[in-house]
Parts: sequence; structure tokens; C-alpha cells
Amino acid sequence: MDIKDHSLKIFTGRGTRHLTEKICDSLNINLGLSSCPVFADGEFEPCYEETIRGSHVFIVQSTPPPGDNLLELLLMIDAAKRASAYRVIAVIPYFGYARQDRKDKPRVSIGAKLFADVLSVAGVDRVITLDLHADQIQAFFNVPVDHLFASALFVPFIEKMGLKNVTIASPDIGGTKRANTYARMLETEMVICHKTRAKANVIGNMTVIGDVVNKDVILVDDIIDTAGTITKSANLIMDKGAKSIRAFAAHGVLSGQAIERIEKSALTEVYFTDSMPPKTGSDKIKYISIAETFGEAILRVYKNQSISSLYYR
Repeated sequence: MDIKDHSLKIFTGRGTRHLTEKICDSLNINLGLSSCPVFADGEFEPCYEETIRGSHVFIVQSTPPPGDNLLELLLMIDAAKRASAYRVIAVIPYFGYARQDRKDKPRVSIGAKLFADVLSVAGVDRVITLDLHADQIQAFFNVPVDHLFASALFVPFIEKMGLKNVTIASPDIGGTKRANTYARMLETEMVICHKTRAKANVIGNMTVIGDVVNKDVILVDDIIDTAGTITKSANLIMDKGAKSIRAFAAHGVLSGQAIERIEKSALTEVYFTDSMPPKTGSDKIKYISIAETFGEAILRVYKNQSISSLYYR
């Protein structure tokens, strides 16, 4: 049957309605009707409130903790398959548990692989996501994965800021590939912050590799969680003689005292996409919507068109 015979429908999980409504607005289509009744014991039951038989169903839901976000997405996928959807595509702006992408110590789970398997078993036909913590997570799936990058928004935005002496910085060794991409696109130099961890979410020692004197430094990362690494990097870079320092990260998890740390740090501004619900508490924190990029990706997947031009690296 020709693809034109199948309608496009977009639905949202409860955790990502803020972004899904913007995506629908960018495509000038109505958000699909769904509900999610919650029982007295906390169990919930997602339900489609309109027919989806024969439709391309796109379900938008980020999957940070708590596990209810992932579980809701799985139940929505299962419900769509059982309702005879033609294809079910999971749009996961923030793919939770992506930091568990390998065994970095004995007797631990590879959570990212496990959840990729669970999504496949639930019946997903395709995944669209943004700035995975590790590129190789795409290989954990047995279905196509469209991996978008926040650099498609951030690089043009940085160019328009009019900074005169930009240097890109990575807050750790693991982010050098990402930082190198930004530096190449912006035709700037790059520096690296090398850190050691005392334990998870606790920074030990940190040093700066490269020259930052009188530079407008841009720190780039995929996730800012507790903000310990990014703020310590910013403070250290400023102590080394930087003129100004800003941070750009795809996902603003902002756990615990993260907002307080950002507010007290040397950072002038911190920019996130709206892959997760925006948080308040500091005027330094700003958001750039990824809705139009996801909307364009959804439309091209629906029409079987290439989305490679949406990748910025």
C-alpha cells in the first residue's frame, strides 16, 4: 500500500507534553488524543482516544528516571501495535540510562542495551533520538535509529552571538569528539578539562589542557546532571584567565544542587534544548527549542525522505 494511504499521528507521554505540543505546532497538525488513567496503587494504563489503525504513530517521550517514563512509553508502543498501527516510531528526545553503555566495573548491568532490547520487544519499528551519551548505543538496537544532534541548533546560535575570540572546551576527556566537532564547525581552537572521579557524581582533581587566556570559552556537553563537572571546569577555566565562559548541553537533567551550583559558578549562561521540561531557579539557564528539528525529522521519516541534512556532524 502506498505510504500516502497511511495517516501521520503524533502522541505524547506525560513527561514530554511541553515539547510534543511545540512539535505539532511546527507541523501544523493536532496532537493525538490519548489518556493515562492512574489507579489507586499508582499503576497506570495509557490509552489512545482515537483510531490509529493503519497509521504512522509517533510517540514522543523522554525516559529519565523515574522508571514510569520508560514504562509509559513501552505501554504506549504495545497499545499502538495492538490497535493495528501501521508503524510505531518512538521519539525519545532524552534517552535515559544512556550512561550505562558498558561494564565499567564488575557485576553491573549495561542498562542502555537492556532498554534498547525492551523497546524492540515492545514492538517499536524505529527510534528518533537526540545526542546519545555514546554513539555506539545506536548499535544496541535492531531497528533503525535516527540520531539527531543539538549542534544543529547550537552552532548557528553561537555564530550569531558575535563573540570575538571563541575557544571550544570539553569538560572531560570523554567529550573531546563532541568538542572537536564544534571547534571544526566554528573554525576555532579547542581545550580539554581532564578530571578524575573520586566516585560517581563526585569530582576528584581537574586540570586544563590548552590556552584559555582572554578567550570567550564555550563548554559543550551532552548532559548536565549535578553540574559538578561543568561548574568546576568553568571556575577553573576562568581562573586560568578566560574572558568569559558559557556552556551548551543538549539535556538539562539538573539534579540535586545543580541549579544552585550553576548560579554560583563563573558561567555567564548555560543553554539547553527542551528535551526535558525546562527548570527555573537561575537567570543563567536558558532553553533553545528542538521542536522544529524533531518535527522535520518526523515528517521526513513519514515521507521516507533522507534526514541526513539534519545532522550537523
